[in-house]
Amino acid sequence: MKGQAKPHYSYSTYADPKTADSFDDRRFGGAIGGLIAAEQARVLANFVGRIDGRTVLDVGTGTGRAALFLARGGAHVTAVDASEEMLRVARARAAEESAAVTFLAGDAHRLQFPDRSFDVIVCLRVVMHSPRWTAVVAELCRAADRLVILDYPSSRSAAFVQSSVRRVLHKLSIRTEPYRVFSDREIEAALAAHGFRVRSVHRQFVLPIAFHRLLGWRRVTLALEHALGRTGLLRGFGSPVTLVAERCALS
Repeated sequence: MKGQAKPHYSYSTYADPKTADSFDDRRFGGAIGGLIAAEQARVLANFVGRIDGRTVLDVGTGTGRAALFLARGGAHVTAVDASEEMLRVARARAAEESAAVTFLAGDAHRLQFPDRSFDVIVCLRVVMHSPRWTAVVAELCRAADRLVILDYPSSRSAAFVQSSVRRVLHKLSIRTEPYRVFSDREIEAALAAHGFRVRSVHRQFVLPIAFHRLLGWRRVTLALEHALGRTGLLRGFGSPVTLVAERCALS
């Protein structure tokens, strides 16, 4: 319709069937993609703690990778995504594994669940693409009873440069995903505003993921990142950042 607002790229990009079908290969394919997937699973397991019997909501589930991992561990998982195409892929994967995950269409800005409905809420690679990221954080905190797990690219990392370039390209109408980077302080403040405090933080790489993908050599990546981590650079400049925040006792 003439005059109708153009949908935000985070909706239009992932509504594309080709994007949904190729997402896992692009994100988790190859040696470095496998490393990212394995590390994501390890961090989730550490942050959630006891998985069996927990009620979990995976917000922005995409192709369902995190949801399926938690379901395998015995969690009662509900997963939402704004893209029906991404959900199509996720449901097919769950059917192949006979995994009991409830997949629903839903928007991270307006979760259709009562307050404190889930023990744990997981939200990966969503905040960085959200048009109203503080509204997303507010919804995660509202619907979580105990824990919120989310990730974001650090403004102190090489992601800052890539994000800036992508924003320029997007303004020039070149198709890209102009994601946002965050400081630790602004994420912590957004969580604190809704009664949550950060309990633990994991930082993955010092060097850009694109560099490691170009290198394509898992053992070299591990050696390089281990060496850089020993210098203290990972603690200061590592990205992406994944954190777990817990509800404060009085909230």
